[in-house]
Amino acid sequence: MTIDIRVLGPGCYRCQALYENTMLAVDELPIDARVTKVEDIGEMLSRGILASPALVVDDELVMAGNVPTVAKLRDLLSQLVPSRSDT
Repeated sequence: MTIDIRVLGPGCYRCQALYENTMLAVDELPIDARVTKVEDIGEMLSRGILASPALVVDDELVMAGNVPTVAKLRDLLSQLVPSRSDT
Protein backbone atom coordinates (compact mmCIF):
# COMPACT_ATOMS: atom_id res chain seq x y z
CA MET A 1 0.00 0.00 0.00
CA THR A 2 1.39 3.37 -1.02
CA ILE A 3 1.43 6.09 1.62
CA ASP A 4 0.37 9.53 0.41
CA ILE A 5 2.58 12.27 1.87
CA ARG A 6 1.87 15.89 1.01
CA VAL A 7 3.99 18.92 1.82
CA LEU A 8 1.77 21.99 1.77
CA GLY A 9 2.97 25.58 1.59
CA PRO A 10 3.08 28.65 -0.64
CA GLY A 11 6.40 27.67 -2.22
CA CYS A 12 8.77 29.45 0.12
CA TYR A 13 12.26 28.34 1.13
CA ARG A 14 10.93 26.56 4.25
CA CYS A 15 8.39 24.65 2.18
CA GLN A 16 11.09 23.50 -0.22
CA ALA A 17 13.29 22.49 2.73
CA LEU A 18 10.49 20.40 4.25
CA TYR A 19 9.85 18.74 0.89
CA GLU A 20 13.53 17.89 0.44
CA ASN A 21 13.90 16.63 4.02
CA THR A 22 10.77 14.52 3.62
CA MET A 23 12.09 12.99 0.40
CA LEU A 24 15.38 12.11 2.12
CA ALA A 25 13.57 10.62 5.13
CA VAL A 26 11.32 8.49 2.91
CA ASP A 27 14.37 7.24 1.00
CA GLU A 28 15.83 6.00 4.30
CA LEU A 29 12.70 4.06 5.29
CA PRO A 30 11.35 0.74 4.04
CA ILE A 31 8.02 2.27 3.05
CA ASP A 32 6.24 2.73 -0.25
CA ALA A 33 5.36 6.42 -0.29
CA ARG A 34 4.47 9.09 -2.80
CA VAL A 35 5.59 12.58 -1.74
CA THR A 36 3.84 15.51 -3.36
CA LYS A 37 4.53 19.23 -2.98
CA VAL A 38 1.31 21.26 -2.92
CA GLU A 39 1.40 25.04 -3.30
CA ASP A 40 -2.38 25.53 -3.51
CA ILE A 41 -3.38 27.98 -0.77
CA GLY A 42 -7.01 26.92 -1.22
CA GLU A 43 -6.18 23.36 -0.24
CA MET A 44 -4.31 24.59 2.82
CA LEU A 45 -7.26 26.70 3.92
CA SER A 46 -9.77 23.91 3.26
CA ARG A 47 -7.73 21.70 5.61
CA GLY A 48 -7.61 24.45 8.24
CA ILE A 49 -3.84 24.86 7.89
CA LEU A 50 -2.80 28.37 8.90
CA ALA A 51 0.93 27.80 9.45
CA SER A 52 3.28 26.65 6.75
CA PRO A 53 4.87 24.46 5.79
CA ALA A 54 2.62 21.57 6.72
CA LEU A 55 2.97 17.81 6.42
CA VAL A 56 -0.05 15.63 5.69
CA VAL A 57 0.18 11.83 5.74
CA ASP A 58 -2.75 9.90 4.27
CA ASP A 59 -5.02 12.96 4.67
CA GLU A 60 -4.04 13.50 8.33
CA LEU A 61 -2.22 16.70 9.31
CA VAL A 62 0.82 15.59 11.30
CA MET A 63 2.76 18.86 11.66
CA ALA A 64 2.68 22.49 10.62
CA GLY A 65 4.80 25.57 11.02
CA ASN A 66 8.28 24.08 11.24
CA VAL A 67 10.93 22.20 9.28
CA PRO A 68 12.10 19.11 11.16
CA THR A 69 15.45 17.53 10.39
CA VAL A 70 15.61 14.44 8.20
CA ALA A 71 16.19 12.31 11.32
CA LYS A 72 13.10 13.72 13.07
CA LEU A 73 10.98 13.21 9.96
CA ARG A 74 12.26 9.64 9.62
CA ASP A 75 11.29 8.97 13.25
CA LEU A 76 7.88 10.59 12.80
CA LEU A 77 7.10 8.67 9.63
CA SER A 78 8.28 5.37 11.07
CA GLN A 79 5.96 5.89 14.07
CA LEU A 80 3.02 6.74 11.82
CA VAL A 81 3.40 3.83 9.43
CA PRO A 82 5.26 0.98 11.20
CA SER A 83 2.96 -1.84 10.14
CA ARG A 84 2.61 -0.58 6.58
CA SER A 85 6.28 -1.25 5.86
CA ASP A 86 5.65 -4.95 6.48
CA THR A 87 2.85 -5.27 3.92
